[in-house]
Amino acid sequence: MVIRLNKAGIMGAAAVILCVVACFLLYSNVSAEESKNYIKWVEMNVSYKALEDTMKLDIETYDELYHISWIESLSYLACQNGNDFSSYKTAELEKLKEKLGDSNTIEDLMKNNKYYSYYKKAFSAALGGILGEFEKEAPDGNGGEKIVKGYGMIAYSPVAEGFSYSHYDDFGNSRSYGYKRLHLGNDLLGSVGTPIVSVEGGTVEAIGWNRYGGWRLGIRSFDGKRSYYYAHLRKDRPYAEKIELGTKVKAGQVIGYMGMTGYCEKENVNAMSVPHLHFGLQLIFDESQKEGENQIWLDVYNLVKLLYKNRATVVKNEKTKEYYRKYDIISENYPLELKKYFDEKKYLS
Repeated sequence: MVIRLNKAGIMGAAAVILCVVACFLLYSNVSAEESKNYIKWVEMNVSYKALEDTMKLDIETYDELYHISWIESLSYLACQNGNDFSSYKTAELEKLKEKLGDSNTIEDLMKNNKYYSYYKKAFSAALGGILGEFEKEAPDGNGGEKIVKGYGMIAYSPVAEGFSYSHYDDFGNSRSYGYKRLHLGNDLLGSVGTPIVSVEGGTVEAIGWNRYGGWRLGIRSFDGKRSYYYAHLRKDRPYAEKIELGTKVKAGQVIGYMGMTGYCEKENVNAMSVPHLHFGLQLIFDESQKEGENQIWLDVYNLVKLLYKNRATVVKNEKTKEYYRKYDIISENYPLELKKYFDEKKYLS
């Protein structure tokens, strides 16, 4: 079929084409601007008491008509105190509860506050993998196991249950090996061979030797917003079985073992003076931040204290000397292949 256009038709078609092109260019420019409009700085100044109080309130109200999210509570408090939680008292959260009453929401209270949205995005990124609905194995009191469902902590302490460690608030301290820089993590001092577990479910995005961190692991949360860094792992056998680039892991799963490697150009060398885990948490609002100049690393000292409330129970295979998680967990946030129980107990015989 042949379509013939007169002069008016040709001009009309050209106008439509120009309009489409203009809209495309406008959309492209808006998209480009939006892609640049991401959070570039976050300071994790929330005190342990504020984390504990808001998390407790979140869990307690989860099944109530008005669920008070700890993300929203912390965002509200940050707006009130300028993100300075050094003088925080539980009474501040009690006052917030009174303001909420039976009808208001935190969103209602903060609808005219220009900083609330920023804090909510920041805290959502930092703490988004800590609480959630879960299904997990638990002891039944008779030497066996049962399946329990609920809402609460779905993240774990990086050090397995039954293993002691000392924790230092050393974020931001000076480091000089290689070049002068800041310490962008927190050190957990313990013993060589202590099982290290994944704080949150995610995908192994970095593995292998680094002259600064020694044997190390990087695990990205499934929502892509958090990258957990575990460094100075054990010499010779740093990683748990089946941990490799691209491996998907669950929270509480054994991923490696504490050591003292690193600070050496030569691979697999113990050059640290004390066995410890360097634990870091990087926020990623745009992929350019992962390796670029605009990296966001958080002080996780108080978060590690909070995670101590949920430590993974592990058991040892005396033949292989490998440790395995005893009680499995399934989270609503996991990809389909992880929403099932894995029988790790077969490795114990």
